This record gives sequence, structure tokens and C-alpha cells, in this order.
Amino acid sequence: MRTMLYASAAALVLSACGGGDPEPADSQTPITVVNESEPTGGVDTVELHKLDCGTIEISNLDDFSSAGDYAGVTDTYANTCWLVRHPDGDMIWGTGVPGMLAGQPAFEQDIYTVSLETTLTQQLRDRGISTNDIDYVSISHSHFDHVGQIDQVSDATWIVHEDEYAYMFPAGEEGDETATQFGAFVGMTYEIFSGEKDVFGDGSVIIFPTPGHTPGHTALEVNLTETGPILLTGDLYHRTESRELRRVPRFNTSEEQTLASMDAFEARADRLGAKVIIQHELDDIAPLPDVLR
Repeated sequence: MRTMLYASAAALVLSACGGGDPEPADSQTPITVVNESEPTGGVDTVELHKLDCGTIEISNLDDFSSAGDYAGVTDTYANTCWLVRHPDGDMIWGTGVPGMLAGQPAFEQDIYTVSLETTLTQQLRDRGISTNDIDYVSISHSHFDHVGQIDQVSDATWIVHEDEYAYMFPAGEEGDETATQFGAFVGMTYEIFSGEKDVFGDGSVIIFPTPGHTPGHTALEVNLTETGPILLTGDLYHRTESRELRRVPRFNTSEEQTLASMDAFEARADRLGAKVIIQHELDDIAPLPDVLR
């Protein structure tokens, strides 16, 4: 079984980083159900915890710029997940690469080398938190390196933009959904939203649409008392230069949408005076403390 799981994870690497279309799922997906119990957090103010959810080394970044200027360029991407702690509950943003890669030799396929030191579950445990304590989980988008450990927080309510849900589970498609890369989502309690989602209803944690990388790609705004507003980019940008030069990966579902999302994102950052964190950029991630308040 372990060998089978490891091979299955390996097969997803290219679709993850290279933007392959999701495989079709059965149209008989679960009915949306929202938890009736009131979530309870364990903090007095909003906190943002940095979690290490993998490392991706890329030997040729050509696919990451439609302008053609990244050919032959190499880079190492951080792969971060985030724990948002709120007095009314806890939310995970992104789940990284599959947990079965933890402690294994780095996996290599084509231009990608993927590794994981420790699981999401263990990092939560190190903070005295059980995966059962997580009230909500959301992902910026459905590529492999953002959904790999969703099974570890499957008791949480999955908050998903309607366009990303439709991208993951196309209506009318036939197939065995449990055999797809999204099988771990099937059976989860979930809440579909359009526009923006104010997670806790007080403006402190807002999921907002930034389509183009995928149709329902989203970014996250977290308003902290001490640090101020934080914007987590998802994969709107992969590296500092991508943001500076407005570079669009060749595998994005829409270059036009991506550029419009960049404009809207930057306007939001300027309006808020926000600190922008590019989730794959080591230079953004490494200097951060483990917890921002």
C-alpha cells in the first residue's frame, strides 16, 4: 500500500506544478452541508502560523513565464501552508504536498524535485493542536502542491470558491471520483461561496477571488493586530520577479484573467497597506517568524 500511495503521489507532480487539467470526477458529489456547531478557538486574537508543507526544486522555469524569459532558469520554491487561529475557530490555508512523502528521499520527475520534511498533522501536534480541532480548511487552488494533505484535515469544513469547485468536479462528467486526485475531498463537509468570503464574519480573515491560474483561484487577507494586514498570494505569483514583471505561467487557465487579478490584488494591497507574502518565494518565507500576530 505504501508503495502504491507513493507512486500515486509521484504521478501527480507534473499536473501539480505544470498545471495539468484535473481529472473528471463523478457528478454525484456530496450535498453542501455547513457545520451547525459553533467553532471555538483557543486564542484571544488572530494569529497566523507558518507551516512548512514541502520544497520544490525546478531545473527549468520556462513554463512559468509566457514571455519566454525563464528558459533555463532554475529556482527552489518553498511550499507553505498556514494555520489561521481566531477566537472563533481555526482554519488551515493550503495543505501542501502529500504527507506520505515525509521522511522519504526527494522525488524527482522531469524538471521537478519534491520533498517534505514533516506532515501537517505533526506540525499541528507540535503546537498542541489536533487535526480534529481544525474548523475550516481552504485552498488557493486545486493543484497537487496545495491539496496533498487534505486527508489530514478531512473533518474540517472545506470552504471553496464556486468556480474552483466546478473546475475540480465538472458537472455531467462521468468517472470514479475516488480514483482521482480529488478523491480525498469527497464526503467532506463543504461550503461553496461566490465573490469574497468573510470566514469569521468580522473582516479579519477574507478569502477573495484572483482567477486565472485556475478558474477559481483565490488569495487570503488576514488582518493582524500587531503586524497589520497580510495578503497571501496563493499562486497568483510564484516568485518576486514574477510579481515585478507580471509574468504569467504558460499553464494558467487564462492569461487575461491572471493579469486582471494582478491589478485587483495590487490595488487591494495598496489600499490596505498590506504586507504581501508570495507563498512559494523563499525570500518572503524564510525571514518570517513562526507566528505572526
